[in-house]
Amino acid sequence: MAGNAQQTVSAGEFEKGMQQPGVQLLDVRTAKEFNTGHLPDALQADFTKKEEFFSRISHLDKSRPVYIYCLSGGRSTAAAKWMRSNGYKNVVEMEGGVMAWKKAGKGLTGEAAGPQMTIAAYASAVSVKGWVLVDVGATWCPPCRKMEPVVAKFVKDRQLKRVNVDGGNDTDVMKTISAETLPTFVLYKDGKEVWRKEGIVAMEEFVAAMK
Repeated sequence: MAGNAQQTVSAGEFEKGMQQPGVQLLDVRTAKEFNTGHLPDALQADFTKKEEFFSRISHLDKSRPVYIYCLSGGRSTAAAKWMRSNGYKNVVEMEGGVMAWKKAGKGLTGEAAGPQMTIAAYASAVSVKGWVLVDVGATWCPPCRKMEPVVAKFVKDRQLKRVNVDGGNDTDVMKTISAETLPTFVLYKDGKEVWRKEGIVAMEEFVAAMK
């Protein structure tokens, strides 16, 4: 198929296609909709919030296939059209979106959010002697997923305590620590915040922050 031609497939074809190696799966619904249930391993970027959408999809590989969906197909069609005109080589839409997916008897994941981390639990986790790295992120956030191997290596190499704050669930903690962007990294030393940064962070920046 032509790289920038519109490709719209049924839920069944979409399911087969998204399992191919290298496929990037993108949900363009709101965070609230996403949290009620989404396709496995999907990334989320709300097409109704243009700044968030553009920021998050900038971390996708334009040369790899993007399988995109929304609730019924409207937003994903508009998002796919924009992506094709901006260099994304192969964008495939699911006809009918999540509604068609459910109608075909296919399940969703992440339908039940767990209890939030309490403010007290967070305070206890960071109020220790030594270094603590707080990682405010989510598995569905493109830059968060991109950062995961860097963060994991940094924590392992430096023998740090890591505290994960779920950007899709732990909203009370996020509000308390003024974390508004995913990912946000906060470094504590002996219980006090000494450094923070939003977005993509190079290994060298993490290392320098500990000096």
